[in-house]
Amino acid sequence: MDTWLTKWEPDNPDFWKETGSKIAWRTLIISTIALMFSFATWYMMSAIVVRMPQIGFKFDTMQLFWLAAMPGLAGGTFRILHMFLTPIYGTRHVITITTFLKLIPCIGIGLAVMNPQTPFWLFMVLAFSVGFGGGDFSSYMPSTRFFFPKKLQGTALGIQAGIGNFGVSLTQFVTPWIIGFAVFGTLAGGSQTMTVKEISKPVWLQNAALLYVPFLIITGVIAWIYLRSVPIKASFKEQLDIFGMKHTWFCTMTYVMTFGSFSGLAAAFPLMIKALYGSFPGAPDPLKYAFLGPLVGSLARIIFGPFADKWGGAILTHITGIVLIVSTLAMAGMGLLTPTSLTQFPAFVAIMLILFFATGVGNAATFRQFPIIFASSPRQSAGVIGWTAAIAAYGPFIYSTLIGSAISQTGSPLIFFYGTAGFYVIATAINWWYYTRKGCEKPS
Repeated sequence: MDTWLTKWEPDNPDFWKETGSKIAWRTLIISTIALMFSFATWYMMSAIVVRMPQIGFKFDTMQLFWLAAMPGLAGGTFRILHMFLTPIYGTRHVITITTFLKLIPCIGIGLAVMNPQTPFWLFMVLAFSVGFGGGDFSSYMPSTRFFFPKKLQGTALGIQAGIGNFGVSLTQFVTPWIIGFAVFGTLAGGSQTMTVKEISKPVWLQNAALLYVPFLIITGVIAWIYLRSVPIKASFKEQLDIFGMKHTWFCTMTYVMTFGSFSGLAAAFPLMIKALYGSFPGAPDPLKYAFLGPLVGSLARIIFGPFADKWGGAILTHITGIVLIVSTLAMAGMGLLTPTSLTQFPAFVAIMLILFFATGVGNAATFRQFPIIFASSPRQSAGVIGWTAAIAAYGPFIYSTLIGSAISQTGSPLIFFYGTAGFYVIATAINWWYYTRKGCEKPS
């Protein structure tokens, strides 16, 4: 069975109609499902850490934020590696092998949470291995860029990234339910006792990680059987040319503003709810609200992919930046990060959802921009997509550690949000000057 296709001309209408379309859409479906499970496993620690103190783990607030942060540190690092993989090894091998790799953290964490005496350092190692799921984006998305014609790239990338991002909501939504019963019977170990405000009940926290094992095995097998690789190859050295281009760095800033914010807020949201509003009488369960943010952001990314194709990505990125600046300052200025009562919680959630929505729109917009900015070279365009995604994937690490540090030291993440607003101003200004204004260098 051949791994590499011998001919690939997606911008040739006849080739696309007769051969390309079927292969491309089949590849998109399989790789998008695989990417959704990548995101789900990448963010499972953000849901698990909320429950760990309730079943007997004695980790403090900063340690819990570190466990939520490590997948982001690993994911960003692995994405730097992933950005080079597809032109070397091809879509089929990359997606199949990376899907099977995620079995390591899923099984490891599933076993570790069953013993409250499991040391913190081991959880840190396992949390780092969760980054296998985070790294995939920087090879899966460039792969999709190769398969589709320019006129459909915004739509295809928006669909893949948006549905892939649903994995974040999936893990945060499913976790509270799946840990409530012995889904695997006695095969996956016994229950733990979860105590919340003197009320105890049995839970199976290992299910939050073990749940994905059968799905990963099935997806990996399907990927190996049905995927092929496009004949676009380049060595590691050849792919380094993108780092000598200024637009690589400008695109990195705008994507950190959009996806970096999405991924960072998604990782920190549950613990922010717990840290800021968890001490009030009748405090909300973080996992009943945390999944809403990634869900809104993912939907926005899917919906606005076609709009980015139609209107151009630059103007949507500019609007995204403005909304992020205003919403972040509103969050800080309205006292929602230094709450005095639970009555402020609805407004806190509402503005967080606005932030997630804006990042989703921006994610769709930027991935429409990059192929236009680097239109002269599909390989460079794909490389930039992989690189910017790699740096933005440090969002969970940056947000979780800095927010956790700010809360630990000052009792509030206020200073972090003011700093974030300043970064949004810079990134939005760069996007306006180079890509949006009349007469700009690279209208996109």
